[in-house]
Amino acid sequence: MDSRMWLKALFIAIPLAILAARFIPLTRMWRLLLGIFAGIAVAVFLVWLLPPGIMAYLVSFAIMASIFAVLSLGLNVHWGSSGLINFGIAAFFAVGAYTAALFSTAMPTGILALYSQQAFGLQMPFLVGILAAAVVSGVIALLVGIPTLRLREDYLAIATIGIAEIIRLIFQNERWLANGPQPLQGIPQPLHCLVQSPSCDWLPASLQMILSPLTPRDYPYIYLAIVVLFVVIIYLVMERAIRSPWGRVLRAIREEETSTAMSGKDVFAFKMQAFIVGSMIMGIGGGLYAHYMVSIDYTQFTPLYGTFIIWVMLVLGGTGNNKGAILGAFAIWGVWAGTAFLTDWLQPVLAAISPSLPSRSPYLRYLLIAVLLELILLFRPQGLLGEEKQVSQFIEK
Repeated sequence: MDSRMWLKALFIAIPLAILAARFIPLTRMWRLLLGIFAGIAVAVFLVWLLPPGIMAYLVSFAIMASIFAVLSLGLNVHWGSSGLINFGIAAFFAVGAYTAALFSTAMPTGILALYSQQAFGLQMPFLVGILAAAVVSGVIALLVGIPTLRLREDYLAIATIGIAEIIRLIFQNERWLANGPQPLQGIPQPLHCLVQSPSCDWLPASLQMILSPLTPRDYPYIYLAIVVLFVVIIYLVMERAIRSPWGRVLRAIREEETSTAMSGKDVFAFKMQAFIVGSMIMGIGGGLYAHYMVSIDYTQFTPLYGTFIIWVMLVLGGTGNNKGAILGAFAIWGVWAGTAFLTDWLQPVLAAISPSLPSRSPYLRYLLIAVLLELILLFRPQGLLGEEKQVSQFIEK
């Protein structure tokens, strides 16, 4: 392989090695060694054997699946750990995406200012935009949770559905905020200078020379490593949190709220904390999505695409299981991507039945996902992995 292919293999090997080192059921030393070896071997195998077009598609697939894995992890904090019904994931998804975009982009100037509007453009670094996305999503969760979390769970479900539609309509109609119905474009991508010539100014000259064979078409390999790193960090943090006394109280609230309150726990405070934390994780997912897509608009945050499919991911993977949340995201995104090919293949058959049916073929994807959800609930309600049982007691003083 030439140097460019080796570099692409390296950026694939990094996330593979991280995932293997974390999830292989061996001791820490052997997980690390086997993870590095497996990551490099699989990456070289993929880059060497697969055609460039298929490899590019798989990298794009893995990026989107990882972003949805972040959203699924956020929902797992709400529903899996705390029993909070959030049907407004699209709201925090959209808020995170638009906030990260507004913080990291520059204000439009020149001829572009005539066709593009936005409330502000701070041109801040990528990590600042992601942090802002998490904070703003957490603030909105606080405002929604104050009037609803003391009530029954169905009020939270109704409130989150409403807030999701309100936020989507605000971004659609308020042109001054984020260009209204037109796409908000020019969102910068982190470390994009690695695939440009000259490369990043802050890199040593020797490293710039090593990375010089990379082209802008190779950037998705870099972003894949970034997104997988976010998935692993969030997973590790939530695994530690859910096994802490805080996490055990959340599970106690989910199982028996009245008994938990009688044990002296402030149920409202713990619910609020869980709701804010999960919403912040969803905001991070939205920020990662915006920086990958480069251009976003309100149509990308509909209830079906931004909420329904994420619920299916968590239910399939296993409610209350962070590994299951990640596995379900990859599995359902694979089904979602595969149904796109299926609907294309069915176009002639649908046209033969009725001339109007081919135009409705995209809705078959939602139908298939809905049928899959019904099958999961009927035959595998615990999901692929199911919830991990903890030996320790739920509540600690």
